[in-house]
Amino acid sequence: MHDQRPPRHTSLSTQTKDRNMRHTISVLVENKFGVLTRIAGLFSGRGYNIDTLNVAPTQDADTSQMTIVTRGDDATLEQIVKQLNKLTDVLSVQDFREHEYVDRELVLLKVTVDSKTRSEVMQITDIFRGKIVDVQPNTVTVEITGDEGKVEKYLSLMKNFGVIALTRTGKVALSRN
Repeated sequence: MHDQRPPRHTSLSTQTKDRNMRHTISVLVENKFGVLTRIAGLFSGRGYNIDTLNVAPTQDADTSQMTIVTRGDDATLEQIVKQLNKLTDVLSVQDFREHEYVDRELVLLKVTVDSKTRSEVMQITDIFRGKIVDVQPNTVTVEITGDEGKVEKYLSLMKNFGVIALTRTGKVALSRN
């Protein structure tokens, strides 16, 4: 007779995948001195990493919206949310799950061009609905916005031309509800 029970443990690759799942957290905070430091300290003090962090005032000048992207399994995310909710300057915490939010990222990058490659960079930028924001004899500076997949695909195409400089805002997100 064969034992039909599922295994008691998961494979190492499944455990690693769960531990490395990316999570997007939206945190509404009071717009006060030291709030960012306390939240960053919460993450570093417990050994959690922040992949991206974006903070900006909301329509109410007394509050700011933070969008934090971090990695971990569901238990780690639950701990992060609980710890964030304990901070006095935190007004609300929302864990965005897939398809529950809209997100975008802004990237500025400077790409090497010459007379032969300039038009190709401009065409690819147009296809991705990016904007050329500066043109110099040997470079173009591009603004591209979109979700992570779009941004990553565009950046991979631009590597062929030579990316001289790059800066990213990190993800910003809003709930669909």
